Amino acid sequence: MRNAVLDEGHMGNQYRLIVDGEESFIDLLFFNRRLRSLVAIELKSGKFKPEYAGKMNYYLSALDEYVKMPDENPSIGIILCRSMNEKKVEFSFRDMTKPMGVATYHSSSELPEAYKNILPSAEELSKLL
Repeated sequence: MRNAVLDEGHMGNQYRLIVDGEESFIDLLFFNRRLRSLVAIELKSGKFKPEYAGKMNYYLSALDEYVKMPDENPSIGIILCRSMNEKKVEFSFRDMTKPMGVATYHSSSELPEAYKNILPSAEELSKLL
């Protein structure tokens, strides 16, 4: 592996990645010439946590979309932890292609008209408590 300069930053150092105007930082980024792949490395001082897999998946998708050249292979991720539970790691990475989604919500101090006669009001709920 060898350090090289990319448009967005230096490989081998903390790598700044911007997606939709928000920045993230990959701990180390290299390019493996034999594999013809970017290699992202995340350094964790403690035990492996399942959320690390999601973060790495995000980084690899962004690298493949914005940084990888068309003739290069998909990016590779390595999470270096002080320790790990093998089952946690297995479950965290198993079926990473499962259908998942994200939804948003907003809160309101008033119930919509359709629910006012169905659900108790805040005053009625507080009387029950």
